[in-house]
Amino acid sequence: MSAATGTLGSRTLTEASRQPDHTPWDGPKIRYDLAKEFVIALVVMALLAVVLAVVFSSPDDHPVTIRQWSQATPGDFLATAVTELDGSSGTAGYGPPYNPWAPGEGQKIFPIGLQRWAGVHIPVNTADDFVLSPLRIAAASDPTLHAAIARYTAAPADQQQAWTTAYTAAVAHVAVNGATVSLRPGRYGPVATMMTGLLGMARTGSLDADLLSSPQFYGTDYTKPLLFIADGSFLAAKGQAQHLSGDQWGMMNETGNFPGQAWLWLYTMWYQVSPFSTSANADALVWALMMLLTLGLLLVPFIPGLRSIPRVVPVYRLIWRDHYRRLAAEQQSLSTGAPRAP
Repeated sequence: MSAATGTLGSRTLTEASRQPDHTPWDGPKIRYDLAKEFVIALVVMALLAVVLAVVFSSPDDHPVTIRQWSQATPGDFLATAVTELDGSSGTAGYGPPYNPWAPGEGQKIFPIGLQRWAGVHIPVNTADDFVLSPLRIAAASDPTLHAAIARYTAAPADQQQAWTTAYTAAVAHVAVNGATVSLRPGRYGPVATMMTGLLGMARTGSLDADLLSSPQFYGTDYTKPLLFIADGSFLAAKGQAQHLSGDQWGMMNETGNFPGQAWLWLYTMWYQVSPFSTSANADALVWALMMLLTLGLLLVPFIPGLRSIPRVVPVYRLIWRDHYRRLAAEQQSLSTGAPRAP
């Protein structure tokens, strides 16, 4: 072997290491019980999983539904429902992808308006989707509700606005006792009847079912009920209590026996860090940063310097140190002609 060139005869060290070795092993041998090692590993990992689950597990709460919301805080449900009807809710003014873009609105990356470019591809009309369409289903067997819907839809826009404005001002003092909704006297027009009907649907769970109905084969599109619930304060309060709001660091498993969202920690972490935590364009900026980091990860084999880190920091030689120690001893014995050590 040449120490200067690192060759073994006419072969390099790499060629020697790759050449199949059919020589019977005459080195030390130990007994190896594969079944015993498997059982030990299984028991240890199972115990470790149980201990970690007990120490670090998060609550596995039931999913929040409109039924749960309307039963727990009916006043908040009614206050939110009337904003869906008059188009003043957060969802109604969100812009793309749910409704048309308005000048000056939408998430941007510097001058690039990503939200505007995406356009409306999940159209949501809060008045029709969240209120009027579900009520029309219930009105098929309720003449009073049917008449209220007909009166509301036939009225001019300014009259509709006057009814919903009056209802919004009064709903902060609403009292709900069973199926009875009590408001102070006011000019609510048909809105009071419609909101009471919608609350009744919500408390029985039928509104959840109506908003989940989808032409898709698998009706698991929770977009509409989730948007409706998110416009109220019930979901935000539950998130705050579980340390999941934007200024907190909490994280929770997905509902059911799914793996959870631990893989989202890097994505959600940026929302807690300035300037993302204070930017009105945080969603677009965090998305762009994650796309940039993902692209960098994909291109690691092609980035000079970064791809050479394993050669500069040979951690693999530390992990496989026994292999490299034996390989060096074999190469040393072959170069000197000395017998290999047992």
